[in-house]
Amino acid sequence: MKKLFTVATLISTMLFGAEIIVKGSDTMLNLTQRLAEAFSAVRPDVTVSITGGGSGVGINAIINREVDIANASRKIKSKEISSARSNGVNPVEIVIALDGLSVIVNGKNPVSQLTVEQIGAIYRGEITNWNQLGGPNKKIVLYGRQPNSGTFVFFREEVVKGEYSPAMRQMNGNAQIVEGVKADEGGIGYVGLGYIKGIEGIKPVAVARKAGEAYVAPTDEAKVRSGAYPLTRPLYQYTNGRPKGIVRDFILFELGPQGQKIVEEEGFVPVTQNYSERNNQILQQ
Repeated sequence: MKKLFTVATLISTMLFGAEIIVKGSDTMLNLTQRLAEAFSAVRPDVTVSITGGGSGVGINAIINREVDIANASRKIKSKEISSARSNGVNPVEIVIALDGLSVIVNGKNPVSQLTVEQIGAIYRGEITNWNQLGGPNKKIVLYGRQPNSGTFVFFREEVVKGEYSPAMRQMNGNAQIVEGVKADEGGIGYVGLGYIKGIEGIKPVAVARKAGEAYVAPTDEAKVRSGAYPLTRPLYQYTNGRPKGIVRDFILFELGPQGQKIVEEEGFVPVTQNYSERNNQILQQ
């Protein structure tokens, strides 16, 4: 059974092999673990250690030269780039997958579609009962992430557009949000696309950018890929300078056919042609 939390995981054990240390996004934890397992099968001389903790934790770790790769479900901030450069670190960005950040409700909730504006009002605490949205007379219970999470930041900037309601329950990870909403008929949460695949008891709502526009489900891969799904986002990895040696080998594996097949199997969306060309320019040596 997969470990969903942020305990360091030794993927391949070699007495005298090289090691790659990866830290950061909880959303990317299971995906990166699968990628590392597959990489270790073809490169048993390399150990890949994966730790979660959130995108902010991972980016801070690359700034402090503690890791080889930082996983991040949000883009690095300008103040983080400044901090890195003052520390002699040059953050270089690779996109390894796309995510359709999914807003989920309990499976018994009849509400199946919401606008970005409605979701924002819910999370600001301005809409507090499902009957305000055509649902049952039931209090809305908010489930979200902690501030060190890239998903917390992305959702606040793209959807909440203000401060979260203090009533929001801050959960440690995507899996806890899924379990919370699954057990709570009034619950609503937001999780990475890879965390809703095959899960019963919850349902992702279709999202429209605003009233009058088309509602799009996050499970519509083509529309996540094209950006038609309003909450599409890239999943990043950051290195200190252009990746070299075994770090470059691992990233090339992630972006290759086997790695991108794993991206799909984990419920995320492979990189588009534009991101692939951008990655290739960075990885050329």
